[in-house]
Amino acid sequence: MGAAYVDVTIRNPAEPQRSWTGRFLVDTGAFDSLVPRAHLQEIGLKPRGRREYVLADGKLVSLDITIAEIEFEGEVVGGTIVYGNEGAEPLIGVTALESGGFEVDPRNEELKRLPAVLLKACG
Repeated sequence: MGAAYVDVTIRNPAEPQRSWTGRFLVDTGAFDSLVPRAHLQEIGLKPRGRREYVLADGKLVSLDITIAEIEFEGEVVGGTIVYGNEGAEPLIGVTALESGGFEVDPRNEELKRLPAVLLKACG
């Protein structure tokens, strides 16, 4: 499979008028999404903690995280955003994709909207 990309807007939930939009690599191997630190700082987001991540090469790293609104393909979800280094490629992870009701179509290298978002019985 080649690479799939999607336009994504990251929005500061406390100040929704502050946002950044970029082209994100769809990364089904990543749980969380990643944005270069400078873009998150520009829209007023601050780190809210750190989390341990395993990189594709097996290296363990501790990275700053925050919470933001993630908008793509007409859907808005809340999600964890990892602070990436300068020049890091923005990534949208599987948690945001599934929360928005999408899966990746590997044959066409594009997002596919699910007929409904999965939810266990409530009540």
